[in-house]
Amino acid sequence: MAGAPSFDLLEAPARWRVVDFISDLHLKPEEPRTFEAWSRYMAHTPADAVVILGDLFEVWVGDDAALGDSFEARCGAVLDGCSADLAFMRGNRDFLVGAAFLSRHRVRDLADPAVFTLAGQRFVLTHGDLLCTRDVAYQAFRRQVRAPAVQQAFLVRSLAERRVLARHMREQSEAGHDGVMDPARTYTDSDLVRAWLQAADAATLIHGHTHLPADHALGFDTRGRALTQVVLSDWHIAAMTRRAEVLRLGASGERARIDPAIAAPG
Repeated sequence: MAGAPSFDLLEAPARWRVVDFISDLHLKPEEPRTFEAWSRYMAHTPADAVVILGDLFEVWVGDDAALGDSFEARCGAVLDGCSADLAFMRGNRDFLVGAAFLSRHRVRDLADPAVFTLAGQRFVLTHGDLLCTRDVAYQAFRRQVRAPAVQQAFLVRSLAERRVLARHMREQSEAGHDGVMDPARTYTDSDLVRAWLQAADAATLIHGHTHLPADHALGFDTRGRALTQVVLSDWHIAAMTRRAEVLRLGASGERARIDPAIAAPG
């Protein structure tokens, strides 16, 4: 995979002075502590906007799952209770989140990748899986499941059947990894990152997906700007080593990684 794709555009209005970025919460009913931490954060964040860069949900089998008293409906209620503006980019786990669900909960539908502008600053945003070019098998699978015909064939099945199929797919994926992380799944193509930054006239790219939070210096562009790849953390509150992080950007150029319990005082 080479070159730069078309970019969606998210322009921050002047009233946005603080913007938070989160990704890879993998929300599911089996991990209530992560859901509760996210709920508290969303209810109390002082940010003007929260941008979710994919894999908010461990799995999404269709917008009709978010009805009644389902876990998905509870997640929708958390979105409704957040006073910040919201934007959502689909990840590799929740790429079936539909425009109807996002519209119902006043969430901006953000295509992958996107250019984000804040007070004259430009950033490239992506979930991150497109950057993992060495994972050839995954990239082929991604193209297959993102095909409209394949998605439609899945969504016409009953909700119960879709839930069973999704569970089987997760089990097969976990069994195939056998507890060992394939380096191809976490490697990101630095040349591709630089190409995207050049095409977007930006100096910073922000993404999740790899669960390896870090800031990577990628040299300088032709204008002498330092290029940076910022990788977000996943969230897993009940893990042996607790993981949770919010990336907070300020309109004056400041950037900080904050624990969600601190990022949302109150």
